Amino acid sequence: MESPVKHLEGLVTDSEEVQSHFTVQTLTTAKASDSGYSTEDTFRDIPITSSSMSSSLSDDLEKGVEPILIHRQVGANEVKAFDCETYAKERRHDTTQPTIVRDQRNGVPPGHMVNLPVKRGNRIWRGLRYNLFTVYQRLFAMCLIANMAAFIFVLAQNRHATPWGPNRNHVAAAAAANVLAAFLIRQEHVINSLYAICCATPWWLPLRFRRVIAKLYHFGGVHSSCAVSATVWFILFTALITKDFASGDYNQPGVVATAYLLMTLLLSICIFAVPKFRMVSHNTFEAVHRFAGWTAVGLLWVLILMVSQAASDMPGAGSLGISMVKSPVLWILVAITFLTILPWLRLRKVEAFPEVLSNHAIRIHFKYMKMGPILGLRISDNPLKEWHAFASIPAADGQSFSLIVSDAGDWTKKQIREPAPGYWVRGIPITGVLRMAIVFKRIVMVTTGSGIGPVLSMLVSHPMPCRLLWSTPDPEKTYGENIMESVCKADPDAMIINTRATGRPDMVALAYQLYLQSNAEAVFCISNANLTRKVVYGLESRGIPAYGPIWDS
Repeated sequence: MESPVKHLEGLVTDSEEVQSHFTVQTLTTAKASDSGYSTEDTFRDIPITSSSMSSSLSDDLEKGVEPILIHRQVGANEVKAFDCETYAKERRHDTTQPTIVRDQRNGVPPGHMVNLPVKRGNRIWRGLRYNLFTVYQRLFAMCLIANMAAFIFVLAQNRHATPWGPNRNHVAAAAAANVLAAFLIRQEHVINSLYAICCATPWWLPLRFRRVIAKLYHFGGVHSSCAVSATVWFILFTALITKDFASGDYNQPGVVATAYLLMTLLLSICIFAVPKFRMVSHNTFEAVHRFAGWTAVGLLWVLILMVSQAASDMPGAGSLGISMVKSPVLWILVAITFLTILPWLRLRKVEAFPEVLSNHAIRIHFKYMKMGPILGLRISDNPLKEWHAFASIPAADGQSFSLIVSDAGDWTKKQIREPAPGYWVRGIPITGVLRMAIVFKRIVMVTTGSGIGPVLSMLVSHPMPCRLLWSTPDPEKTYGENIMESVCKADPDAMIINTRATGRPDMVALAYQLYLQSNAEAVFCISNANLTRKVVYGLESRGIPAYGPIWDS
């Protein structure tokens, strides 16, 4: 098998403009850096050898190890890309002709390739700004700091109280209020309303303002922070009743036992939601989140009944009903229970019409409802086990829609091999990340594989000035003629790269090229978690507004 170095040497021609960039023998850190490629992560203590270059092509390209291959794929005449114009002509006249052709319009000769600008700041600053202090983390920190400030204030205010400690009912109310906030920010109607409000942002506002508004999809930071804060408040509540029980002032062992059981459930929910554990076993996280959450809500009802009963037994106290009605926790718990049940009131099994595109992808059509623009739908073949969210693509008739499912795991593989005649759905469709694209005048859309589904959902339902970059193996063979035609209709100049023919391109460099060519205001990336993070970071660290789903969006 030809070595990566020999392969790279074979890509370099003797033309003057190519030799003015790099050759394999003269590739150095300084030269790669001068052309704008990030090298700090790859060149430090890593020699440029055949073994090191073959480890991870996509990682190396993003970090600047193989700029020769980058220029080759970005636009030398030998690059093979999908030409929408030629495709349309071939489909009209001769369906036997190949659809992957040489594309001169999308190609950019190496001598005219715009180098990536240098990243802003030093490596430490970038790590803090774009990794540690993302909008998600900032929202998380703001909510947590507000709660902890109240937590410290309550403790300080009651430090001389006899018996020591704040009022248990007030602490319980704080815990319940945070649980309610965590539920609310994840409720479908609330999410859709937030997107509707933010998407009304007018274009005449400065880009600086609109680029911040477009980060709405980081609202998961509020959910996580409120859940953690609720757990902290409830730990304090448990500590207070434990102290009173130990001192003999509160002889309610049932309340103490229930509180400890509930505290354990809340802690388990928080622990399994930590990104590291969540990514290792998403199904476990989902099961714990759902069943432990339901159990926790049930135990909250048991706890408030027991606490209210104990309060009504005190001399001079009213009845159980009076004690419960006077408790703010009761009304908060009613709202929590309603939000828990609401999505499941719309649980139903709907008929599906599967269209197998290839052994890697399937398109599932639904006709039970009219789908609005840029909405995602959760489907399942076992509603108590696992749910999977997909972007919907409205049909031309306006009365039906479809989803694209590609092979990304056991569940998706099963749907492709054994298409189901129907699926369970619940709740209402939820607005997705790409909805925020409409706050910009012009955008670049970057996607790989089945990420074309959400992109088409956006471009079909809300046409707008957009350049599309789609990198995927054998696009027509994998996703079929209809998808290809839809892509070409959405962007006749779409840059579609068949990675079977060209290898994996540098998506950051390509996205930047289209960003400049189209005079876009922002770049959106829909891909796997790693590539999305690299594209967004690679562009944001250079001052370009970039957006893509995060692990909790």
